[in-house]
Amino acid sequence: QVQLVESGGGLVQPGGSLTVSCAASGRIFSPNTMGWYRQDPGKQREVVATITSGGMTNYVDSVKGRFTISRDNRKNTVYLQMNNLKPEDTAVYYCNFRWLTVNYWGQGTQVTVSS
Repeated sequence: QVQLVESGGGLVQPGGSLTVSCAASGRIFSPNTMGWYRQDPGKQREVVATITSGGMTNYVDSVKGRFTISRDNRKNTVYLQMNNLKPEDTAVYYCNFRWLTVNYWGQGTQVTVSS
């Protein structure tokens, strides 16, 4: 079992920056992939960015050039640095840990972009 604890969400003005982090604990196996997904009420959860334990990253087109995902394997922690935030980035952001076909999810952290 893997536990994920997220932190760092909040309210930010358009154009602002925010970093969310997620610490994993428990039975951590490698190689694995950690990532961030987001979901608005009434919409499907979508992938925002992922990073493998080897450092390969992927981003959804809408955040490329604005968001950066990184991880510290010693701390089993993944970070999402979000710059130039837009109102459409408002959502609950969920941390994901995937090993083989097994997925674990964090409880979610709210990110609100509004003036």
